[in-house]
Amino acid sequence: MKDKITKLFVLDTNVILHDSACLRQFKHHDIVLPITVLEELDKFKKGNETLNFHARHFLKEIDRISSSGFIDGGLPIGRHNGKLIIKLDQQFHPDLRPHFDTDKPDHRILNCAYTLARENPGRSVTLVTKDVNLRMKAKAVQLIAEDYTTDHVKDISAIYKGYRFEENVSREVINQLCHDPAGVSPKKLKSRTKFLPNECVVMRNKKMSALGHVDPSDMMIRHITRHDASGIKPRNVEQVFALHALTNDNLRLVTVSGKAGTGKTLLALAAALEQRNHYKQIFLSRPIVALSNKDLGYLPGGVDEKVGPYMQPLYDNLGVIQDRLIDPAERRAKKFQKLLDEEKLVIAPLAYIRGRSLVDTYFIVDEAQNLTPHEVKTIITRAGENTKMVFTGDIFQIDHPYLDIYSNGLSYLIDKMQGQKLYTHIFLEKGERSELAELASDLL
Repeated sequence: MKDKITKLFVLDTNVILHDSACLRQFKHHDIVLPITVLEELDKFKKGNETLNFHARHFLKEIDRISSSGFIDGGLPIGRHNGKLIIKLDQQFHPDLRPHFDTDKPDHRILNCAYTLARENPGRSVTLVTKDVNLRMKAKAVQLIAEDYTTDHVKDISAIYKGYRFEENVSREVINQLCHDPAGVSPKKLKSRTKFLPNECVVMRNKKMSALGHVDPSDMMIRHITRHDASGIKPRNVEQVFALHALTNDNLRLVTVSGKAGTGKTLLALAAALEQRNHYKQIFLSRPIVALSNKDLGYLPGGVDEKVGPYMQPLYDNLGVIQDRLIDPAERRAKKFQKLLDEEKLVIAPLAYIRGRSLVDTYFIVDEAQNLTPHEVKTIITRAGENTKMVFTGDIFQIDHPYLDIYSNGLSYLIDKMQGQKLYTHIFLEKGERSELAELASDLL
């Protein structure tokens, strides 16, 4: 039996900071770790941010692998995996020296991969990096370079919306949906595709329409009625579906996506405040996208000054809800301030939840498209008894330097969780902030 042909994959630092378990994602192929990567990881090992966690976890894994011998010749990573090889710095290849700054870490990693490719002409050598610019440089010198795609969503055009429109539905079926508590069987709609648990549906014909959702307990479609939350009224069908999901105690995980101005954060916060008697605490948070993988310690000022600008949009939404309530203005202000003072409503960066167990909490993560799949998993695994998790964001508006529409945590979560009984997703399509905001979002 012939041995399997093994490739060489050279890893960049950002791949490890994205997924510290990446060593086991390359099957039987060998992985090369340039010494420059270890030097860069050393800078990230201290701290409480996700990047620091990934750096420490990966270095411990390297230490475990190397405990059985010297790693320079390559040591087995594990069963069904290849070997791990650490490469020391080498003289810059003559082909690269005239064109690249030899002191730059990225170029030293590029040199390692390029030299390996020239020394192993019969073997495929690939540089794996999430840095688009470094991939372009590699391809410019005829070196194979790829993104780390293990956690990518394969077909973003087919990503789950959470609802569907059923046309030409008979008057009898619509009337049954509206008046029969037992609901309507999906078979009566004769749809070409199977309904998923918690999926929403618009049934309509030329004269009438009704809204429903698939009850996961018996897969019957039951009626949804329009309702307000904390003074916020849904303005379109998708917002009705979103508020239904956000206030449904049986749904423990909800994602809401859509472009700017569709009401994602406002609806989530309004629903949480409407449900505040069901939970001990409302925790509202968003990721802080650091520049060049630098954490908040690099910014001037104290903690409040550092995080204030990042949290301000959340306070803005709280202000909108406060203005919509019927109570007198002074009473409204005192009510919300009391929630904040008693920490029944907490607005804080995501870094503050690491290591916590969130019990009896309505937890909202805004701008979730700037999280990695691993970060999303870490957050959800914090959920304790009677905790509801809500993730909102726009998968087409990403600020993180190493994420895109295929690899961000929100896309990954929607793709992996669809069809689960505790989960639903709603895509908000129509902007409701203002006519001008909608025009800018569509045309600019």
